Amino acid sequence: MESSPSGTGRITVQEAAERTGHAARDTASGTAGAPVLLDVREPDEWNAGHVPGAVHLSLATLYEGMPLPFEVQGRCLIVICRSGNRSRRAAELLGAHGVEAVDVIGGMRAWAEAGLPVVDARGLRGTVA
Repeated sequence: MESSPSGTGRITVQEAAERTGHAARDTASGTAGAPVLLDVREPDEWNAGHVPGAVHLSLATLYEGMPLPFEVQGRCLIVICRSGNRSRRAAELLGAHGVEAVDVIGGMRAWAEAGLPVVDARGLRGTVA
């Protein structure tokens, strides 16, 4: 894991997939206390394609001070966006509020390029918008 100048952790898509259970079929994702993948892209990007089981909350909504969804409260967050820029800002914002958060280097683009699962709003094969 590498750190940015602010100290916010950054992880690769492979590390994110391992921690969230997307790297191996026998790894349980969604286990209580396990890290949660938080997608901070805009709704149209999310609808086009996102990681199965991820939670969506746009960066704009985070900046507005909206509370985190119940299912992610008190858990480590692995933050992802399209390329890694918004997720880095989101992880820094969350960290400033005492939330354990790391961001994914390369974002959804790198996730999809690694052949990891992406689904659309209907649960079908998605694309990275």
